[in-house]
Order: sequence, then C-alpha cells, then structure tokens
Amino acid sequence: MSPVVATVATYSFIILLGALVGAMVVVFTERATRLVTFLAFAAGVMLGAAFFHMLPEAFHSGGYPSFTLVPAGFVFLVVLERYFLSHTCEEPLNCTEHAHHGLGLAALVGLSVHTLIDGLALGSAVNEGVGLMAFIAIVSHKVPSSLSLASILKSEGKSTSAILGYSTFYGLMVPVGAGLYFASNAALRIEKFSPWALAFSAGTFLYIAVSDLLPHVSRHGKERQGRNLVALFGGLLLMLALARFTEH
Repeated sequence: MSPVVATVATYSFIILLGALVGAMVVVFTERATRLVTFLAFAAGVMLGAAFFHMLPEAFHSGGYPSFTLVPAGFVFLVVLERYFLSHTCEEPLNCTEHAHHGLGLAALVGLSVHTLIDGLALGSAVNEGVGLMAFIAIVSHKVPSSLSLASILKSEGKSTSAILGYSTFYGLMVPVGAGLYFASNAALRIEKFSPWALAFSAGTFLYIAVSDLLPHVSRHGKERQGRNLVALFGGLLLMLALARFTEH
C-alpha cells in the first residue's frame, strides 16, 4: 500500500468514527422534546453547510454557472418526496407523531452526495501533499452533519441499528469518493465536476431544511420555541465558524 493510499485510509477511518459518534449522541437521547431541538440544530447545520461551505466553494471552483444546479437539487427532492416517497404528514392530529417516512432517505441522498465530494477533495488534497487541512475540514463538519442525519432518522422512528447503518453508509462515502478520485484522476477532470455536484447537493440541503425540518420543529416544538431557536442559530454559527477556520 502506497503512503498516499495509507494516509487516505487512515483519515477515512477517523471520519467514519466521527460520523458514528454524531449518530450515537442522538441514539442515546430519549426525550422527544430534545429530539425536536436536535432537528432545529440539524436545520441550522444544513443551512450553514449550504450557505457557508458548499455554495462558496462551488462558486470559487466553478463560477456562477455552477449555481444552476442549486434549483435542480431542490426540485429533485421535491419530485422524489412528492411522487416516490411518502411525505411528511401535514396534519399531525390525523397521523402518528413521527410519520414522515422518506425524509430520512432524502437527507441521506443529500448528505451522501456532499460526503462523496468530500472524498474526492480528500483524495486530491492528500495526493497534492495538503491532506491534513482537508481532513480537518471534513471531520469537523461530519460530526454535526451525522447528528443531523441521525436526528431525522430517529424522528421517523428508525431503529438504532438502522440509524447506525445509514450513518455508516454515509461515512463510507468518503473512502468511496477518494477511491473514485484515484481511479479516474487520469481520465476525468474531477475539478470541473466537483463544483456542480456541490451546488446540486446544496440545493438538496436547502430543501430539507426549509421544507421539512423547520416546519416539523414549528409544529412539534411550540413549548420550547426559545431553546429551538437557539439550537437553529447554534447550527448556523457552528458551520460559519468551521467555514472560517477551514477556509483556504
């Protein structure tokens, strides 16, 4: 095994552990009111990831034309949820509290696309000798993002094994992305693909946060509005701080 591949493998393993840690925080939280607060935090994380990390990076690498994929990602999840997945129950009094199956899958799609791109970036950075900074950037936002995914899955009533399984799949997208980079580096211009994929993924994040998470928090978190608002801004501020810390 070459030193570059060994380094990527080590970084990927640590990132996967971080994703599982974020998921386990949610798994072992029992109170429903705290779960709604986690969902508010998740909305902040997803909005912050889109506005402070993904869209600026897409613009920096691909220019304004890459932004055409933002509404494409948004509409993709609209179509996916409305026509292929059973959507959030619009009337909580006529259904069970957490009967919004499909949102977890939608979140998994958006987060996995983003994580796949992180893997591409990690492979490229390690290959160019600047892998440590890329590793810090990725692992620092994988934990809150995994917490977001696990919060959504738990709110759907998913089992502990399912939550950890989905989180593992999500974390494994980093080595998959890195492997894709190394396999296709000679044949494809990955740097041209990445900003478009990031913009598409940002559109999915915006849809999940605005159309699903925030309405759910508004319906089920009325008695904890202040705490949920703090959690929302906490997620935003965390991602802003991470973007500032890891900017290049």
